[in-house]
Amino acid sequence: MPGWFSRSIVNETTTMLTEPFVHEYLRANIWHLRGRDVDLLVDTGMGICPLAPEIETIDGKPMLVVATHIHLDHVGSLHEFPLRAGPSMSAGQFESMDDAVTYANMFHDLEGGVSKLPAPGWKAADYRIPSAPLTRTLDEGDVVDLGDRQFRVLHLPGHSPDSIALFDEADGLFFSGDAIYDDTLIDDLPDSDRTAYSRTMQRLLDLPVRIGHGGHGPSFDGKRMRAIATAYLQRTNL
Repeated sequence: MPGWFSRSIVNETTTMLTEPFVHEYLRANIWHLRGRDVDLLVDTGMGICPLAPEIETIDGKPMLVVATHIHLDHVGSLHEFPLRAGPSMSAGQFESMDDAVTYANMFHDLEGGVSKLPAPGWKAADYRIPSAPLTRTLDEGDVVDLGDRQFRVLHLPGHSPDSIALFDEADGLFFSGDAIYDDTLIDDLPDSDRTAYSRTMQRLLDLPVRIGHGGHGPSFDGKRMRAIATAYLQRTNL
């Protein structure tokens, strides 16, 4: 459906897309970073409408899509792209995209799941995420190389057990997924772990982030990230 996605130009290499008609809790950020040799797409939204046609690419230039974790608002359109990377911890589940693992089952009954129908007769109860087997698995310490910049993979569990993030150690650019973001942090899902989340927040206090692009909410600098992490640690007291 035309107009399903909104698009924001962050800078000359970075574009952020989101789905403004999706419920605010599931309105995830989709990040497209243009690299010299390879483009990077971080997360793929709900998959309610096709995402691939919305991503401006250069013919013949590879695009690596990284899913930061297997929740529905981050993997919905993953199947549309041939080069799919994600956490090795949940790699086997990307083949089935089971409703209980992705939490697609929660969306089926979510009141106000969308504020505008993507197509006549569309029903949230029919929502399914197609299989998207990973072509590359990512673990702590792995490197995603775009040619002109490299991202270190960080395993940052808590929100989900498989949550990963990408950190450019050279210039402090951080794609954090749902490990941390500048909005209400979700730590009460069936697979959330507040003790693990607290360890992640403690780790992030020492990460030299220049700018962070999260899975939800606005981007943040290192000072703001440390404030979010500190507030979480004080709130949970774990």
